[in-house]
Amino acid sequence: MTSIHAPRLPPDLVTPALVVDLNVMERNITSMQAAMTERGIALRPHTKTHRSVEIARRQVAAGASGITVGTLGEAEVMAAGGLDDIFIAYPVWAGGPNASRIRALNEAIQLSVGVDSVEGAKALGEAVRGSRPLDVLVEIDSGDHRTGAPDPGSAATVATAAERAGLRVRGLFTHGGHGYRPNESQQAAVDEVTALAAAADTLRAAGIPTDIRSAGSTPTALLSARDGVTEERPGTYVFGDRQMLHLGAAAAEQMALWVVATVVSTSVHGQFVVDAGAKTLAKDLPSFLDGYGLLAGEQGLTVERTYDYHGVVRRPDGAAAPPVGSRVAILPNHVCPVVNLAEFLIVVRDGQVVDRWPVDARTRNG
Repeated sequence: MTSIHAPRLPPDLVTPALVVDLNVMERNITSMQAAMTERGIALRPHTKTHRSVEIARRQVAAGASGITVGTLGEAEVMAAGGLDDIFIAYPVWAGGPNASRIRALNEAIQLSVGVDSVEGAKALGEAVRGSRPLDVLVEIDSGDHRTGAPDPGSAATVATAAERAGLRVRGLFTHGGHGYRPNESQQAAVDEVTALAAAADTLRAAGIPTDIRSAGSTPTALLSARDGVTEERPGTYVFGDRQMLHLGAAAAEQMALWVVATVVSTSVHGQFVVDAGAKTLAKDLPSFLDGYGLLAGEQGLTVERTYDYHGVVRRPDGAAAPPVGSRVAILPNHVCPVVNLAEFLIVVRDGQVVDRWPVDARTRNG
């Protein structure tokens, strides 16, 4: 049975609360940066995990070349917070109101945007026509089968369309999302490297040089940072979560964010209930995990069921329920949507609250 220990927590927290252990987070930031610097690879962390201007600034101060976001809204928040080199790693559709938003961002900061279709390239070109050139990276599918040109030839077609639309093609990117399955990270990293290299060769043959070959995911970042890859875009590494722990992509001592909850009921035999439900822990339930979060402690208890404001924990036969009013620390399955549900992060160092950071890009999902 899996068990993990939480950091020392401050007293008198209003729960449920998202608590960040600053010592652990700082180590995570510096260790990933050091690993990439040693390999000569640029680190462009994805801020969808923390959605925090303060944390993004700390990542850049540690040596990151810029940041990655997933939406225009996230980019707008980070730009307003002073982050001036932003990659939107998403095939943004630049029609309608999005056109003026992209144009404004491109005129204010060093912006680059993902593209994976001829139609998308044309729309981006129209959005910035008459303004400064917009940098784009062509997405290539390396096995996750989510977005991206399906093969190197298709990537070259998209890149050619982008150039014709007046965009500046800077390179290629991919996401080895299939590395989020057990025992798949090594192969997913190989797939990232191979797909980027093949697409770069095809673009080069079409007369389109590529400066950037960008890979990205926490499970594959340290594995694909080689053989022509120039940049990595992990996000979850900054906090860690139960998925990363289970997959071996992060160790127990790298878990920096915990959901602190209060036991509110022991009325039903064999279980107890905490005040962190689906509106705090989210609903992510990977096929390889049981429950919606892992409680710190030797027993390896999990949140078995969630309702909006209730998290139900089954206790072992014969085990006493914790007292009503006591607190537990829960490691969430997938930290990114959990943070997106919160207004702020409680920042602690050595068990003492030292700050409270807003989740600046909370709900900026478009």
